[in-house]
Amino acid sequence: MVDAPVDATTTEAWDALRALADGFTPSLRAWFAEDPERATALTFSAADLHVDLSKNLITRPVLTELLALAGQVGLAERREAMFRGDHVNVTEDRAVLHTALRLPEDATLEVDGQDVVRDVHEVLRRVYDFADKVRSGAWTGVTGERIRTVVNIGIGGSDLGPVMAYEALEPYRQDGLECRFISNIDPTDAATTLAGLDPATTLFIVSSKTFGTLETLTNARLCKAWLLDGLARTGGVDDKEAVAKHFVAVSTALDKVADFGIDPDNAFGFWDWVGGRYSMDSAIGTSLVVAIGPERFTELLAGMHAMDEHFRTTEPARNVPVLMGLLNVWYTNFLGAQTHAVLPYSQLLHRFPAYLQQLTMESNGKGVRWDGTAVTSDTGEVFWGEPGTNGQHAFYQLIHQGTRLVPADFIAFANPAYPLRDAQDGASTDVHELFLANFFAQTRALAFGKTADEVRAEGTDEKGVPARVFPGNRPTTSIMASELTPSVLGQLIALYEHITFTEGVVWGIDSFDQWGVELGKQLAQQLAPAVAGDESAAARADPSTQALIAYYRKNRRP
Repeated sequence: MVDAPVDATTTEAWDALRALADGFTPSLRAWFAEDPERATALTFSAADLHVDLSKNLITRPVLTELLALAGQVGLAERREAMFRGDHVNVTEDRAVLHTALRLPEDATLEVDGQDVVRDVHEVLRRVYDFADKVRSGAWTGVTGERIRTVVNIGIGGSDLGPVMAYEALEPYRQDGLECRFISNIDPTDAATTLAGLDPATTLFIVSSKTFGTLETLTNARLCKAWLLDGLARTGGVDDKEAVAKHFVAVSTALDKVADFGIDPDNAFGFWDWVGGRYSMDSAIGTSLVVAIGPERFTELLAGMHAMDEHFRTTEPARNVPVLMGLLNVWYTNFLGAQTHAVLPYSQLLHRFPAYLQQLTMESNGKGVRWDGTAVTSDTGEVFWGEPGTNGQHAFYQLIHQGTRLVPADFIAFANPAYPLRDAQDGASTDVHELFLANFFAQTRALAFGKTADEVRAEGTDEKGVPARVFPGNRPTTSIMASELTPSVLGQLIALYEHITFTEGVVWGIDSFDQWGVELGKQLAQQLAPAVAGDESAAARADPSTQALIAYYRKNRRP
């Protein structure tokens, strides 16, 4: 029998937070004026990250009760159970051990009779050996030419993490070796990704644990046909040999891998205790290892482990993932926030918000608790965002002056990957400093706003004053590091993993299953014959779906 989670809404801390929220009137201006040490007291270090929570809508009493809530729901105990390998993924009866993927080789962890650390590093060595062969040119295509493009075929966690990290670590990529990514079953994705590539110098990585994911296997077959058709034009190429030289797999279904034509020796496995959205640092990251090399990937893993250790060992009052997770609970459950913005002031992190969408919303978008009972409060937030300063010219208007409360995380780095200067009229401007001036200005403006008197003092006509007032008290967290290295990227990823875990424990939900993705996939399989013209299959659908399929059939060209 599954132990029921603590119902957070029945705790003394929840009652106290509800009372604090009743009539809560934040005033960041006043709080900073009354407490000159507020910024210092609410700024923390986590590995290499410098995290300023002082512009959040919290007071000492609120923070005290949030920390009490963490204790009363058993956060520390649940955290230890996860790190220990207990089956905290209750609905699938699985351990949750993404943290084991970055344990040092000399660590010890045995779960369900398996030496987890040994297994992880055995796969890592195989992935590293493969990557070295591709990077050095020792691995060649069927014609003997070296590989110049690696195409990762996967979806969800088999795509979002590798794509995000490949973009984020662009300065660390090997010259002359490109990675591309195919995820969507929309044929446009495969067609445009393969455009301009040479089959003789292209290698495919098919990432699917079960080797049965509809989108991934469909795209893999499209790529296989493209490869063989392209190589056939050169003549004299054996199809079986071509597939063996141009395809590898990240999968544990070795029989299906072999049926596809991939040598099982070129299949890299992972375990059922690794969820898709937590798998980037497993063999799912093979394309990234090829791009940046084993040494840099090892640095990424070390960064993730450093944040794991911070989360595991640091007292709650200074534990950054715990504090940020509890703040999200405060905003969601007591102040009515429904969304959360992630705003990296780094173009290299332009895919980071999309990556976090799956991590957070697939994990915590649940309506039942881990024992199957209904949740007793709102859960999850809609995560979204864009890099600054692009977002400033798009949606910041709503965050600054709209009626919605949108907590926002701002991320920036002291040192740019490309330190460029703008020369104009005999002066030279450090562009990164101009960029970061926007980063600092936005969190200040959101926190402190602009009063009507301040607007008037600028000489604004009275009728124009209301539209130029900024109410302030818009909460932000500022996360900074010296530069975006593989290690720092790993720290950021693990930070948000543990924020997500913290929230899930408070809400009593299983943050590691994803049953909500299944129904649509099942219905798609059922509707496929109707879309292809089977009228009897269409007749079994609802009237709206029937009409939509009929429109498609009428307008689809032969």
